[in-house]
Amino acid sequence: MSNIGKNVTIAATARIGENVTLRDGVIIEDHVVVGDNCYIDYNTIIKENVTLGANSFVGANSILGEFLQDFFDGNVNKKHPLTIGEHALIRSGAIIYGDTEIGPYFQAGHRVTIREKTHMGEHVILGTLSDVQGDCQIGNYVHMHSNVHIGMKATLKDFVWIYPYVVLTNDPTPPSETLDGVTVEKFAVVCTGTVVLPGLHIGQDALIGAGTTLTKDVPDMTIMVGNPGRPVGNVTKIRNDKGEQVYPWRYSFKRGMPWKDSDYDHYIAEQK
Repeated sequence: MSNIGKNVTIAATARIGENVTLRDGVIIEDHVVVGDNCYIDYNTIIKENVTLGANSFVGANSILGEFLQDFFDGNVNKKHPLTIGEHALIRSGAIIYGDTEIGPYFQAGHRVTIREKTHMGEHVILGTLSDVQGDCQIGNYVHMHSNVHIGMKATLKDFVWIYPYVVLTNDPTPPSETLDGVTVEKFAVVCTGTVVLPGLHIGQDALIGAGTTLTKDVPDMTIMVGNPGRPVGNVTKIRNDKGEQVYPWRYSFKRGMPWKDSDYDHYIAEQK
């Protein structure tokens, strides 16, 4: 272990890997595991039962393993593990609760919140000021841009795109005891400023236009726009300014995708 700053607190039961940097004011509590080559910036708190994978960065003033509601019954921290995979890049001000699992290569912008019982796959991106509420299931290579609200019980399948200021709701008769999360299938795109009402299902490869208020389910491959949202065609009809077909987008877009060095068809063939 090396590169320890001033006023750093490390619990006796914590395990810190090799070549770890802990900047001034970092607090590492009991039963924390920090992998090799991690960098923990100023005044970050890593609470009990957190595992942070190797080669990860955590920005200043972040909290990993934040208390759940049951802490406030006697001010005792129950065992609520948080696991974050290798190569995470978590920018300053992030708050991530316990009872959460996040896969490798996670990226977060500034001041994000991820609540308990959230499960994320690998290569997930969560933009600045975004909020993922509890009991959410988020697949691999999901991109959620800045100022996004993912309501409790939401399910986002692999390769979903959620653009800024999207809100996925969950209460059909607010306020009520019922939570009915939104489901977004693989490769679907939900554009800026969309509001999705509780319990709706957005089909695979669907495209929800900017500013849509979605009040009913969306079939696969369907374009929905307006308030309330209405179907206006199949995504395969969309062309870019060169007249080229751009949907399904996986055949025309590679940046950051696992097929970036070949193409989608070759990627799928290699998975078999």
